[in-house]
Amino acid sequence: MRVLVVEDEEQLADAIARGLRLHAIAVDVVHDGQEALEMAAYVDYDVVVLDRDLPEVHGDEVCRELTAGNGPGRILMLTAAGQVRDRVDGLSLGADDYLAKPFVFAELVARIRALARRSPRVTPSTLERAGIRLDPARRTVTRDGREITLNRKEFDVLWELLRAGGNLVTSADLRRNVWDEHADAGTGVLRVTITSLRKKLGAPPAIENVPGKGYRFR
Repeated sequence: MRVLVVEDEEQLADAIARGLRLHAIAVDVVHDGQEALEMAAYVDYDVVVLDRDLPEVHGDEVCRELTAGNGPGRILMLTAAGQVRDRVDGLSLGADDYLAKPFVFAELVARIRALARRSPRVTPSTLERAGIRLDPARRTVTRDGREITLNRKEFDVLWELLRAGGNLVTSADLRRNVWDEHADAGTGVLRVTITSLRKKLGAPPAIENVPGKGYRFR
C-alpha cells in the first residue's frame, strides 16, 4: 500500500509518516496543495490523507481535482474542523472519509486500511499461485503448507507479484509501490530483496527475471 500525506504542519506530517511506515505502509509527504496535485499526477496512491486548510492550493480544491479526474483510490480528509457541517462539506467534495484533529493514531491507521480495501486496486483477500499462498490481513505466507517468514519488503514485493497474476511487474513499479520516494530503493536494493525472497520461497523457482524490464511469476 502507498499513501500520500498532505499536511502543512511539518512535525505532524512527519509523525504520521513515521507511524504509518511502522505499519509497513509506504508514505510520501508534501506540505501544500500544489505539491499534492503534482505527486498524485504520476503516482498511483491507494489513499491520500488530505489536510483541508493548505497553502498554495486549498485542500477543498485539491479534493475536487483529484476526484474529478483519474485520481487516487480514496481520500481521507484530516482537519481541525470537526463540526458536522464541516464533515458534510468535506464529504460532498468527494472525500471518502473524514477524521478530525486531534485523533487517535490507531484509528487513522484503521481508516486508511479500510479505505485501501475499498480502492479499485483491491485484490482478493488471499492471493495464491504456484502453491504459494499470501494472506495480507494476517501477513502470512505459506508454500505447499510450509510457513515462510518474510521481512516487510519481501512480503510487499511478493504481494505485488502475486496480484499481477503472472503478468510482468516492472522494476520501476516495484520500487514505486513498495518503497516510498525517500527510501534508498535503487536497482541493487530491489535485486537483493528479490534474491532473498527467491531463496526463502525455495524450489522450484517461482519468480522469473525479465532482463531490463522486471519480474513475474512463472
